[in-house]
Amino acid sequence: MNELIEKAKEKIKKSKRLVAFTGAGISVASGIPPFRGPDGLWSKYDPSMLDIDFFLNNTKESWKLIKEIFYSFLLKDIKPNPGHIALAKLGCPVITQNIDNLHQAAGSKDVVEFHGTAETLVCMSCGEKFKRDEVDFESEIPTCKACGGILKPDFVFFKEPIPKDAFDKSIELAKTCDCMLVIGTTGEIMPASQIPYIAKRSKALIIEVNPNPSNYTYEITDIFLQGKAEEILPKLID
Repeated sequence: MNELIEKAKEKIKKSKRLVAFTGAGISVASGIPPFRGPDGLWSKYDPSMLDIDFFLNNTKESWKLIKEIFYSFLLKDIKPNPGHIALAKLGCPVITQNIDNLHQAAGSKDVVEFHGTAETLVCMSCGEKFKRDEVDFESEIPTCKACGGILKPDFVFFKEPIPKDAFDKSIELAKTCDCMLVIGTTGEIMPASQIPYIAKRSKALIIEVNPNPSNYTYEITDIFLQGKAEEILPKLID
């Protein structure tokens, strides 16, 4: 493993356009469980309640789950772990599938939130956005201070499209990077899972950090660093 880490460090040093692509695995050490897997959130909660059609037709029930997971439990009082901090020290752009804002909290300046963020909420009526600390979560359905409309977390629900700006910038970064760090993602969620493939087709070197082999490992990965992000990434910036 030490030899592989040294090899990866040399490739990163020589890289002129390094980009990181992160998934749920990088945030596990911050106390956020992954969505999938035997211990994932979807083993305890019904994911259909975060379907946009369900939200629109069963808003009160959907908001009860949203508050429990994202604003009372999952994302309450979380902090960046050594993986986020190491990545911030590298200073490269980050494309993340996560909605937890931990890359920014760690100091990363250029973060593309592919699936949006739980840090802001958007009015379904007028489009006004609010920071989470501006929202009254005591009410059954949080509403807009400007027009009284229903608020929705500003992240992508099932059946919703990826925000155009985030999608376009992710594609651009993938096409123009010469090295991509793929961290904590199994490569199962479309269309985000295609980002590393786009980078590979553009001749980028792929360095993967995952505790277990992913969909990328035997197809496009050039250097596979098997382990936890919070343990491997600090060694890469040593």
